[in-house]
Amino acid sequence: MTGLFARWSMQFRLLVLALAAGIVGMGLWYLPHVSVDALPEFEPAQVEIQTEALGLSAVEVEQLITSPMEVDLLNGVAYLDEIRSQSIPGLSSIQLLFEPGTDLPRARQLVAERLVMAHSLPRVSTPPVLMQPKSSTGRVMMVRLSSSEMPLMDMSVLARWNIKPRLMGVPGVANVSIWGQREQQMQVQVDPAVLQARGVTLNQVMETTGNAVWVSPLTFLKASTPGTGGFLETENQRIGIQHVLPITTSSDLAKVSVEKVTGAPLTLGDVASVRENHQPLIGDAVLDEDPGLMLVVEKFPEANTMEITAALESALEDLKPGLSGIDVDSSVYRPASFIQSAVESLGIALFVSLALAALLLGMFFRSWRVALVGLLVLTVSTVAALLVLFALGVGLNVMVFSGLVLALVVVVGDLVTDLNGLQLYRSQEEIPGNGSTRAGNWS
Repeated sequence: MTGLFARWSMQFRLLVLALAAGIVGMGLWYLPHVSVDALPEFEPAQVEIQTEALGLSAVEVEQLITSPMEVDLLNGVAYLDEIRSQSIPGLSSIQLLFEPGTDLPRARQLVAERLVMAHSLPRVSTPPVLMQPKSSTGRVMMVRLSSSEMPLMDMSVLARWNIKPRLMGVPGVANVSIWGQREQQMQVQVDPAVLQARGVTLNQVMETTGNAVWVSPLTFLKASTPGTGGFLETENQRIGIQHVLPITTSSDLAKVSVEKVTGAPLTLGDVASVRENHQPLIGDAVLDEDPGLMLVVEKFPEANTMEITAALESALEDLKPGLSGIDVDSSVYRPASFIQSAVESLGIALFVSLALAALLLGMFFRSWRVALVGLLVLTVSTVAALLVLFALGVGLNVMVFSGLVLALVVVVGDLVTDLNGLQLYRSQEEIPGNGSTRAGNWS
């Protein structure tokens, strides 16, 4: 079969050369768009569910949220292989690992159908949230924000409401976390001795503070379900009434009267210290011994790292006019730099390897034509394999490249065997009386 194919190729050499040129041309056109990453997706399909429970301890989160969800809602999901969970103060995190080969969108659909019944759980938390899927390699970029002019709290507000939404809008980005974020809060800090002296309980302070804001996350307060302002009916139109919250600063909040006080009226400022501050930090982002912010960008599975990195840098460049006084450094962690350097090095090594293989074939067979044929065969084989991977949606990584190298070893072995057989066949054709006229067409 190989000999028949070789004779057919020699007979229609122009057609074979045209096909080879077409394959190489398609490769030069499509290969710049191939997804390149350092490692393949090595983790099985997994789905993460997070539930926030403000004020609950780790034990209470485990008893009231995590365990009921595992037993009553998520146990028995199709194709489920393992359930992992973690309960920390105020947060429940459950990871569902599925069997190898499970389709990720199908797994997420199965879990989402179970979460419809989450209303049967104790109402001590917010509804469970299905987290975005993330790549096995996870982070695609880390951006450092630092400033000597802007306070960290103001920079955190800018990062949360301006920078993060813009980066989340980049195609392929799954999540953007802000390390060292300082949430701007109005805090009412109580002293038990002052409360006792004034005859005020902690519940009174909590109810007063929660009902004074527009919407409270505490479900037992009236402010957790705010109503509308109603409307005014005129002869020609109906005018809606909007409530404008008069509390904008901590001093405004300190003037609010404490609810259910017997005797002389008291304000929050009389029984507690009201000020603007940030939440207690569990960790922090320390940059060059100075506190700052770190934006950690994570990507979706199978997303193109190079394209996402270019889009993120373009988005940060667009945001720079509004970030005066803030130093933005996107080179803290940038896998695209390593990938780009590796691709350039591998490209040079591949070119040199093909040239050396062709040179060795020419020296072995003592023919420049054999060297040229070997170079064309190896080049076309490599480009054709990459085109097939591109058509199947498979990106380049360490494992794929290793497989291509092993495949090229097989191609070189077959090429030597075929060229040796072709040389013997050509020698027989050149023997007088054995088809010397046809042999002239092979030269």
